[in-house]
Amino acid sequence: MNGIILAAGVGKRLTPFTDNFPKGMIKLFDKSLIETQIDIFHSCGINDITIVTGHLSEKMTFPSVQYIKNENFSSTNINESLFCAKEKLCDSVLISYSDIIFEKKIIDQLLNFGGDIGVAARSNWKSSYNGRTLHPVIEAENILLENGKILKIQKNISGELPNQTITEFLGLIKLSKVGCSIFLEKFSELKKSHTGEFHSSLSLRQAYLTDMLQEIIDTGYTVEPVLVDGNWCEIDTMQDIENARKFFVL
Repeated sequence: MNGIILAAGVGKRLTPFTDNFPKGMIKLFDKSLIETQIDIFHSCGINDITIVTGHLSEKMTFPSVQYIKNENFSSTNINESLFCAKEKLCDSVLISYSDIIFEKKIIDQLLNFGGDIGVAARSNWKSSYNGRTLHPVIEAENILLENGKILKIQKNISGELPNQTITEFLGLIKLSKVGCSIFLEKFSELKKSHTGEFHSSLSLRQAYLTDMLQEIIDTGYTVEPVLVDGNWCEIDTMQDIENARKFFVL
């Protein structure tokens, strides 16, 4: 098992901090978001950790991790960053966004997932957007479930049917060795042939990871929700930092 932390983005809504540092280096308490993730990964036995950098990559100097830079971070998106680390997609892997903070038990639940492609999701999510005026609920990355099966994963899903449930994607993915092969094969195929829009994005180069997951679902592969329990926060604005400090306890 290895870990990949995706940390190439600029994080414009966290200026002025991100004028001088990558988004994942912002601190809630005495450690940055990325330091906290690294510590949790280590405590779960994940010691092979790669950070995909981009914006102000030279500022990241955490010990005992590997670095791969997305040289095109300013013109691509998070999906492209993942495949900059394609050599790490050779065995089971845990993938994490860099701008989130979570309890160890969420990772424990993901590690217990035995399928090939699992995405962390939470059911009770809407209340966390109360007062989050700078990143409202319509910007949430959602997962639409029907009888426990993922139909759709994208931002701002609404209007579910009685037999459907909308959950929130938490920016955490577990892939088995087979799951890694599925990702690599699909991405290679798309790079050779795809043109134009890609699901919710203007192009494959500008795709979100949720776009890639939707492509894999539409191709017929099984992507499973891992409904987790535990504290989790996304840090996208300065307001998020203040809100998280009110209720998040490490």
